[in-house]
Amino acid sequence: MVSKHVVAYGASCQNRIEVSDLIRGQAIWWGGKDRSEESMGGFFRWLGPEKRGQIRLAVMDMRTAFRTSTLKPGNAPKAKILYDKFHVFKHLGEAIDKVRKQEYSRVSGEGRRFIRGPKYTLLSRRGNLTTKGKAALRLLFRANTRLNKARLLKESFGQLWDYATPALARPFFDLWCDALKWQRLKLCQKVARMIESHWDGIAAYCEEERQAPPGFVEGLNNKIRVIRRRAYGLRDEKYLRLKILTCNLPNL
Repeated sequence: MVSKHVVAYGASCQNRIEVSDLIRGQAIWWGGKDRSEESMGGFFRWLGPEKRGQIRLAVMDMRTAFRTSTLKPGNAPKAKILYDKFHVFKHLGEAIDKVRKQEYSRVSGEGRRFIRGPKYTLLSRRGNLTTKGKAALRLLFRANTRLNKARLLKESFGQLWDYATPALARPFFDLWCDALKWQRLKLCQKVARMIESHWDGIAAYCEEERQAPPGFVEGLNNKIRVIRRRAYGLRDEKYLRLKILTCNLPNL
């Protein structure tokens, strides 16, 4: 049963799809042969016409197959799409790391020494850094202003999810894109265009859907990886599915 009709999709291990009930905090379906639209359709067929017609919110990453299958007539006609904040930041982080690699190739000599090491320091939130990490970041930014600009743009983008309505969030996003135009960061501009094309699913977070805990999917993925490590050599997929679907059930 889907509690309050709020579900989240995740790309799981063994090229499978997991679907979770975000309100109850537990997995409800795990299957498919890949991460395609057809495999996603397997969940809706399993759920049945009555329950899938009651889904009001579907949380997912920006995988096209997930959105297309959800909006397909007869699958979840009343569902609103909400893109996972974690994956939006993941795209921004990957773009900044590519900028770091470009800068490493562009500079030479002493300048490379500052860029080579602090990959994870650069991609981590400033509040999560140690004193040593913050010092390394200041040194990197003094040596390379482009990385400093890219980092500041990524950090400031997090303010988007602080707005209470899409009408307030949109002007902030437009200003953020304007600031990006002058920075000669084409990889970050590419991510901005992707966010623009998925805006409806990102702005949905600013409404009542902010109560949905999409980070649950990433936590469940970590649990699945632990299950697989503990069951090294496990060949029975039905047993693995059972372990996944019951891993978050309360103790009796």
